[in-house]
Order: sequence, then C-alpha cells, then structure tokens
Amino acid sequence: MSKRILFPSLIGAVVLGGVAAGGLGGVAAGGIALASTSTEPTLERGSARYTAPTDGGAGSLAYTVDVSDDSGVRSLKVLAWPASSELDPTPAELRSADESAKCRSTSDKTARCTYGERVTKQEAADLAKGTWYVSVLVTAKDGGTTFVPRAATFEVTR
Repeated sequence: MSKRILFPSLIGAVVLGGVAAGGLGGVAAGGIALASTSTEPTLERGSARYTAPTDGGAGSLAYTVDVSDDSGVRSLKVLAWPASSELDPTPAELRSADESAKCRSTSDKTARCTYGERVTKQEAADLAKGTWYVSVLVTAKDGGTTFVPRAATFEVTR
C-alpha cells in the first residue's frame, strides 16, 4: 500500500489520480448560439471501500467514480484522510498529487475511474480507526475542474 495513506501521526494520504472532462454551455444573441462556454466536470456514483487485511492476506482501499464532461476527462486525483485528523484538503493540495486512478472511457464525454491500493497488516495497524473521507479533484481536457471535499466516506476497522 502506498505510504501516502494517512497515518495517525502524519495525517498520511492515499492520493489517486486519473481522469477528467470539459464542458458545454450556450451563449445566445438574437436567438442564435454564438459561442459555447465550458461547464465543470461532474462526478456520479462515487464510492470508497476499505477491506481490512486478514491472516490470509492483504486488505485494500478502493475508490471508483463515473466522471463526465463535454471535453473529456484528463485526470482524477483523490485524497483519503481520517476524519479524526481534521484535515481540510484544498484543490491546490490535490492538484500537486502525483498518483493517478486508472480511467476507462465509457463514451466521448464520460469515463469510469478506479483506484486501488493493497493494505498490509502492518500498514493497517498504523491507520487511524474510524471514519475516513475521500476528497476529489477532477480536471477536464478543456481545463475545467471540480473539487469535492467529501466525495465519499468509509470506515477503517481492525
């Protein structure tokens, strides 16, 4: 598992990167569309799942989301952090992350992005127990962005 997962003393982080897309909006004059403006990327059906390791093997952290934008998807970055840390991630912090989710196009304007990371028993022992949040920054091919500070929630158990 990536050492970027938030550890209690470090406010660690799992950073996911992957996909984003651009937009469409119409500007009209005299009933004729003269130009289009970008809309921000949208995220749907996002979910996070943590599975604790067992004596038989490693556990995992996974995040999956569908991303849409008229220009297509460039990247998706995700930061997982424990609620107990009181971390308040910003778009700039996610922008500087270098790990990426794997994104697969489902159409010209949408992609399904998935990030997964193995978690060993030793790593899991260092994770803060309880509620965790996933913050997301998606960037479209046209440069539009959407930041969701609490896109998903999951529980870390022992």
